[in-house]
Amino acid sequence: MKQFSVTAKLVDIGTQKIYPADVTVNNGHIQSIAEIKEMPAAEQDALPYMLPGFIDSHVHIESSMLVPAQFAKLAVVHGTVATVSDPHEIANVCGIEGVLFMIANGNTVPFKFNFGAPSCVPATTFETAGAALSAADVEKLLDRDDIKYLSEMMNFPGVLQGDKEVLNKIAAARHRGKPVDGHAPGLRGSVAQQYIQAGISTDHECFTKEEALEKLQYGMKILIREGSAAKNFEALIDLLHDYPDDIMFCSDDKHPDSLVEGHINQLCARAIAKGIPLFNVLKAACVNPVEHYKLDVGLLQAGDPADFIVVSNLDTFDVLQTYVNGQLVAKNGQSKIDVPASPDQAINHFHCHKKQVTDFEIIAEEKNSTAEIPVIEALDGQLITNKLLLAPAVDKNYLVSDPARDLLKIVVVNRYQNAPVAKAFIKNTGLQQGAIASSVAHDSHNIVAIGADDDSLCKAVNMIIENKGGVCFVDEDTEMIVPLPVAGLMSMEDGYKVAQQYAILDRAVKTAGSTLSAPFMTLSFMALLVIPHLKLCDKGLFDGDLFQLV
Repeated sequence: MKQFSVTAKLVDIGTQKIYPADVTVNNGHIQSIAEIKEMPAAEQDALPYMLPGFIDSHVHIESSMLVPAQFAKLAVVHGTVATVSDPHEIANVCGIEGVLFMIANGNTVPFKFNFGAPSCVPATTFETAGAALSAADVEKLLDRDDIKYLSEMMNFPGVLQGDKEVLNKIAAARHRGKPVDGHAPGLRGSVAQQYIQAGISTDHECFTKEEALEKLQYGMKILIREGSAAKNFEALIDLLHDYPDDIMFCSDDKHPDSLVEGHINQLCARAIAKGIPLFNVLKAACVNPVEHYKLDVGLLQAGDPADFIVVSNLDTFDVLQTYVNGQLVAKNGQSKIDVPASPDQAINHFHCHKKQVTDFEIIAEEKNSTAEIPVIEALDGQLITNKLLLAPAVDKNYLVSDPARDLLKIVVVNRYQNAPVAKAFIKNTGLQQGAIASSVAHDSHNIVAIGADDDSLCKAVNMIIENKGGVCFVDEDTEMIVPLPVAGLMSMEDGYKVAQQYAILDRAVKTAGSTLSAPFMTLSFMALLVIPHLKLCDKGLFDGDLFQLV
């Protein structure tokens, strides 16, 4: 790689200074940084700014519906040079083979994916997943240099109860000097302390400032999350005033259309608009992830890998250029990453047969139609749900969806084997007609669907089964799907093409009445048992507070 220089106003986060400089790059590294002592003010004002590249400190690449290489192609346009990536989703479908697929695919492009060893596969024992990773499997992954940490420990009850398998996984990471990511929504007080003292170093699940502040004071790092569904930026951002060394930015789960619009750069711009000091913002976006996870990502110092960005200003962070290991990977809104052709055969695990409409029926006598039933209440912008007790609609001795009351049937279908369909009801989706379905259903990734009638539910679920994965919408006049043949989670197609297809699908669902800002992202979390309060898995309704099937 040839030597070159970039002249810009260098944003030195370490010294908290900004000055004009010539930065020389040689063989992928910063060879030298020469401050320009004397430069006319007009020339200096005309210079753009150079700063370290942005890092998403916790993301499931699979949620973008793109394989890692295609994710990178979109992310670099926004100045992202690296991610701390939890391959938990594909591991729940395909096990270690899935993790290795993510690493191999990520290595085909100039981008710094930093994968973790999934700690909770399956996420719970109450659902059917496609694979399981034992403590021994996790140790094998942690022995790899390209596995940087133990991924989020979602089984916080197991930590608190001293589950041997759980504690062995944590011990394996700590023995190797690798950090352990946390996941403890709503955990407070002494139990939060106990969880942290077990060796858990981060949490991205805080949804109140008080919860995050308490965990910070117990010694945790807090990740401010702003994804396509879960949005905690507004609740937590003020903490960055006082805890600049202990906070990072992350997206957790970001759909392809959102990724086309922006990434960590958007959080930086919003933080500046909130009055957060510039260098506090850049510590969270650029520095803290590198230091916490010991990443091989440059911080714009002599000798570092040349991972940096050039932006037009320090308010909106409009990205002019992005470099990874000295290679120009994006310029003026255009990605320069050329993704190699993918193999024809996609890794997957999909073995259920198509369903009949009768599989989705609920006979009223079985439920006592005069009684109230537990109902999931979806909350827009949150992963948590509420538990309601409501009287169901009854038609000809069957419990049915009631769009007029925004009370719809929700189902989960085991995709790994043929099994009875799990059925319940959900409120607050707004869908007035048809059905939506997805094989992206955290964390076991069975098929989850919501419908205004059983015929539409059946049609949508069968469309997912026929394609061995995807997200779809159907009604009397429409059948739309974005196929996801890679583990039922991702597409190998061009990222911009997938984003466009998904945006069209999203608009169709909203036209059909959905009031959710991200209907499919919200749908995907309705089976996530480790987030309270009421969820549905392939074995039935699950109470996240009692941590048991109900």
